[in-house]
Amino acid sequence: MRFLPALTRAAALGIAAILGATTLTACGGGAASSSADNPYGLQQPGVLRTGTLTDAPPNVYLKDGKFTGFDNDLLTAVAAKLGLKVEFVGTDFSALLSQVNNRKFDVGSSSITVTEARKKTVDFGNGYDFGYFGLDVPANSTITGFDQLSGKRVVVVQGTVQDDYATGKGLNPVRVPDYNGAINQLKAGTADAWIAPAEIGEKSAADSGSKIKVAAKQLSPAPTAYAVAKGNDALREALNRGLDEVIADGTWSRLQAQYYPGRPIPAGFTPGSGKVVAPATAGAASVPASPGTSAPAPASPGTSASASS
Repeated sequence: MRFLPALTRAAALGIAAILGATTLTACGGGAASSSADNPYGLQQPGVLRTGTLTDAPPNVYLKDGKFTGFDNDLLTAVAAKLGLKVEFVGTDFSALLSQVNNRKFDVGSSSITVTEARKKTVDFGNGYDFGYFGLDVPANSTITGFDQLSGKRVVVVQGTVQDDYATGKGLNPVRVPDYNGAINQLKAGTADAWIAPAEIGEKSAADSGSKIKVAAKQLSPAPTAYAVAKGNDALREALNRGLDEVIADGTWSRLQAQYYPGRPIPAGFTPGSGKVVAPATAGAASVPASPGTSAPAPASPGTSASASS
């Protein structure tokens, strides 16, 4: 084996050390730069990639090729406060939370009701809305309430809080992947009832050609919020700040009036952190809380109610 002369070998080692240090410095500088340019850990700096639905108006839906609805328009306003643009992508609700936690999406926007079970998969920001369950039935049905579903064939959209509710009540629900699947089951007479987000259920009944009717609705027990991947505290806290700002500047109230005209806001419901107060909207009203409970009472008959998933 041949050996390099001492001077040559020392020079080679010196060059290697310099190259190694340069590489480490470049890597470290790149990470610092990336962190500075992308403080919220987004897939693409400056862009909030958001998973949402296409068929759940007035909360989240696709209209004329554009994602819109209360939740999505509110998120766009929140993102603007943070200097971010929003890129919406349609998906199924049953896959949305896992896609958020796997970082396919930075945020989930779909009137997502906060539950303890869901907190095991994703983290939630502060609540921005409330929701109702609706009970849709065929037009000739004698069902008039949620307490009459035992032994009935009840359909739900998989993974929603309506699915949780039906399962918790021991109803053994039929699960479908989307809202159209539930509507079609009612129209075909293959389901006795559909536990739906109330607003979607009301619109579906109105558009059914008198084949479906709304039998009842009741207030959901928890608020809706945007979902982020577990541990992404920077993004969650930023969304909370932005939400407070759009509450304070009147955007939240304006969108409420636009998408839910005349809908009373339950007493005791406060969007965001509770540190800011939403400006009053003309014609807005509050629903008093039920005696002896902390949960707000349902909306009066004839008023629109928001959907929640």
